Amino acid sequence: MNGFIIGIDPGRDKCGVAVLNHGGEVKFQKVIETEKLSGTISELAEKFKIEIVILGNGTTHKSAKEKISETNLPVKIIDEKHTTEQARREYWVKNPPEGWRRFLPTSMQVPPVPVDDIVAEILARRYLESEKEENF
Repeated sequence: MNGFIIGIDPGRDKCGVAVLNHGGEVKFQKVIETEKLSGTISELAEKFKIEIVILGNGTTHKSAKEKISETNLPVKIIDEKHTTEQARREYWVKNPPEGWRRFLPTSMQVPPVPVDDIVAEILARRYLESEKEENF
């Protein structure tokens, strides 16, 4: 498996996008406008050898799936349960608070930026984990 996977956290106005290799290494990660989803996936499919799109099952996943179908890439729906909470924790691991904020527990803080791209990474990792379990 030399290709890559794209994780998508679909939203009404914005989507999180993450490209990972099969080793779980993040190669691309960004929050984009939902209207640019199809074009972004097409661009990433050209840049990386994309094998599959992993899509969270949130409330707007059906409309996102329609946009993704334009790319002719296979799509797998993954459960989004608790991904936002997990992404908020992961944000603080990747971006430790500075100044006076470092004295406040991160569980009491809200990340200053959207974490949809981290949710997309988590969804892709869930898929990779499920693949590992199936192969054992």
